[in-house]
Amino acid sequence: MLTKRIIACLDVRDGRVVKGIQFVDIIDAGDPAELAHRHAAAGADEIVLLDITATHEGRGTLLDTVKRTAAELFVPFTVGGGIRSAEDAAAVFDAGADKVSINSSAIARPELIGEIGASFGAQAVIVAIDARRAENSADPVGDAEVFVAGGRKPTGRKVIEWAREAEQRGAGEILLTSMNTDGMRSGFDCELTARVSQAVQIPVIASGGAGSAAHFADVFGRGKADAALAASIFHFGVTDSRELKAELQRAGVAVRLPC
Repeated sequence: MLTKRIIACLDVRDGRVVKGIQFVDIIDAGDPAELAHRHAAAGADEIVLLDITATHEGRGTLLDTVKRTAAELFVPFTVGGGIRSAEDAAAVFDAGADKVSINSSAIARPELIGEIGASFGAQAVIVAIDARRAENSADPVGDAEVFVAGGRKPTGRKVIEWAREAEQRGAGEILLTSMNTDGMRSGFDCELTARVSQAVQIPVIASGGAGSAAHFADVFGRGKADAALAASIFHFGVTDSRELKAELQRAGVAVRLPC
């Protein structure tokens, strides 16, 4: 049985980790290098750092922050935000990342997925999708829309269709964030996650809404996710990966236990 991965996420703005609710009401959470080290030491399988204002501000990734954070890590490290070309990706890899996450830039130019994959391998390319349910639709999940620019701009593209295209273009994983549940700690959007997971063959990372071990067990089961990502419950001491994994193991979920 394949083990499920627990991923700690660092949303970074101006060199600091921040966390919001439904992409707004942002508060400070700490230093990225310090938090990354703490989460990895507590048993997180991977760390994701997202420079959440890079696209909106029209700049590249904060490479100094990436380097400083990578120096503290001994687990796989993904970086996203401001990556618009294979050259940008190369600079992020040189700074210490193991994978890159692309979102707005992939929507703007889908060929970028294959270009990065051709240079660094599909396993190094994650396509992040910020998804909002289409609440006025007869099928709010099936018609869920992709948003870009840190959740600021609707694209008119349907989430499931875009996930399929991203896979066809060479994405190694999908990082799916539900804007409806983000930061609420009331559970992942399992229905949306399951629909995307069933539409593609590559791993899907669920994001948005983690508040308890039961929520992780639910998204791994009902949501069919391969991995699940959380931020605020780790940053603010609600739980850590070691405790979370122990609870998941007791619930019958296969996880890699920390040493």
